[in-house]
Amino acid sequence: MRARKGTSAALLRDLVERAVVGAVLATALSASASEAPPPERLVHRFLAVEMSPDGAFVASVEGDSPVGGFYPPMRELVIRDLSTGAATQIALPCGKVPQCWPGSPAWTPDSRHLSFTLRSPGTHAYAVYSLETGATAPTLLLNFGGTIKDLHYGSDGRLAMLATENPRKEVGATEAGAPVAGDLDEPTPEQRIGILERGFLHWVSPPDLYVYEYEWRPDGKGFVGTAAPGDGDNNWWTAKLYAFGVNDGAPRVLYSPKDIHLQIANPRVSPDGHAVAFIAGLMSDFNSTGGDVYTLPLEGGQAINVTPGMHASATSLGWSCSGTVRAQLLAGDQTKIVEFDAGREAAAVHVLWSGAETLRWHDAGVSSACPSGVTAVAHESFTAPPEIETGTIGHWRDLTAVNAGLGVPMRVQSLSWKSDGFDVQGWLMLPDHAEGKIPMVTVIHGGPAAAAVPFFSGPGLFDALIDRGYALFRPNPRGSFGQGERFTSANVRDLGHGDLRDVLAGIDTALKAAPIDEARLGVWGGSYGGFMTMWAVTQTDRFKAAVAAAGISNWLSYYGENGIDAWMLPYFGASVYEDPAAYARSSPINFIRNVHTPTFAWVGERDIECPASQTQEFWHALKTLGIPTAIMIYPGEGHGLREPQHTADAVRRTVAWFDRYLR
Repeated sequence: MRARKGTSAALLRDLVERAVVGAVLATALSASASEAPPPERLVHRFLAVEMSPDGAFVASVEGDSPVGGFYPPMRELVIRDLSTGAATQIALPCGKVPQCWPGSPAWTPDSRHLSFTLRSPGTHAYAVYSLETGATAPTLLLNFGGTIKDLHYGSDGRLAMLATENPRKEVGATEAGAPVAGDLDEPTPEQRIGILERGFLHWVSPPDLYVYEYEWRPDGKGFVGTAAPGDGDNNWWTAKLYAFGVNDGAPRVLYSPKDIHLQIANPRVSPDGHAVAFIAGLMSDFNSTGGDVYTLPLEGGQAINVTPGMHASATSLGWSCSGTVRAQLLAGDQTKIVEFDAGREAAAVHVLWSGAETLRWHDAGVSSACPSGVTAVAHESFTAPPEIETGTIGHWRDLTAVNAGLGVPMRVQSLSWKSDGFDVQGWLMLPDHAEGKIPMVTVIHGGPAAAAVPFFSGPGLFDALIDRGYALFRPNPRGSFGQGERFTSANVRDLGHGDLRDVLAGIDTALKAAPIDEARLGVWGGSYGGFMTMWAVTQTDRFKAAVAAAGISNWLSYYGENGIDAWMLPYFGASVYEDPAAYARSSPINFIRNVHTPTFAWVGERDIECPASQTQEFWHALKTLGIPTAIMIYPGEGHGLREPQHTADAVRRTVAWFDRYLR
């Protein structure tokens, strides 16, 4: 990584894909200890950003990403005064140690107090603390023997949260799974809405529903949220939109998707309490959100798609202070913040901001104060590291400069091409110092419903490859977000086939755009991208080296092995037991004798999304057939590596593999 002049704006990418991509971000460890360069400067990440309602303060959870990873092992809670720029780091009761992690900062309506969660290191137990504005020592509000997330204050000052009693693992399918042992039919712990009352939780949602997302109604009488019964990791794909009363018994279904190809996310209640907006579309992962924007009257009526036929994907929602729907869109290579009237089909869209950057926080990418309209946002690009900026939308100014001077010695081009009648987009990243024809590694994102968007990787795999003279190509083939619902759903019952044609056509476009050596092409992918890597080497000999991270080699066996099989029904149309031919048609293992490409594969031992057995099956087949291969299963890891020594090892092996066959 090279230093650059000035500061820059930047932001956080969607966490479900980054968990896997970040897992291999590390520096190449090829030099001996005596020749090793000084440690590279780490990238400071902002995991949460919350503006106070009065627009005077910004609270953030942040920390330095380790070399080779994304999630900071040491995290801080910081409050910044917008009037002075002064930053106050809050002293945490468990000290500065790994897993002493603050999270979910939430301001009281009067902006006088900030509450946050705190994990107890080495456990799945969380507590809730509160801090008076201007103070540095927090006060304990709740000790809880389970997980807590998503704190929200109601208009009357009551604090709500999502809590899980006696959890067997951390919340989320990407986390390391619990041991597969005992009675597998035992009910799983449910995540429920609770209101803090005198040091205890008053449960609002029932014990047989797992609540994924929720929001207070402005009158304080209840909540709106997405939920499904049963295993929370597996059942999000069938979640419905519910209304929950604080004291009135059973929840009421507000919206049930019309078919299995619609998932729902981001429910947001209007400031007047009359409507709820949400995103609905084909989505392959919780927290990887994209689709059309719908609005629904809270007291009954039909849901209206206000963006039908939109050639973009809504990725986050909120409401403006004046009561218009605000959305963040991904439209090709542009991120946009837009507003439109609620309750109108095909409503006119007003663009507030657009740029080739990634924005992140929860309400249309920003955290807002009303009525001032001041916002706070963390944003980033491929070459500009994350910083927090504040101001009205599109008129932000730097609040932080913690990553000033960091940069990457590369040029980035947005490429567009046609494939089977579709408009396809991708990113080509070229090293500044390249001479002559250079090797290129194609990086295929996970999902498949996700997208490669501008993201500052920091010291790690991508930076190491650029430094070593590789070009990187990051396509967004059919099935990705960014081109509308027709494009996102274009790989249904066709996984690997059309999307691989898009990738190969994109490589042809890259070859015309830059001095790429066609004889030295590699491919890397994680999760669904790992499947695409395994699939690609069974379908073409264009790639001379491949690395598959947490891939899928056999859809038929995968169906019975993974912990999230509900995601497959929208894509295959039926279970593997009802239509095995659909699964066999896209299974790399059925074409394994076609492989000639040397392939390295790695995976986490406790990955429930893409189990280690899938990687082992692919490696075993290649080894039996005499194809150069290697495997690494990382102990204790889930879907995306967390331990710094594991991420460093993965990058060392990955860089060495590409160097061996492409340099």
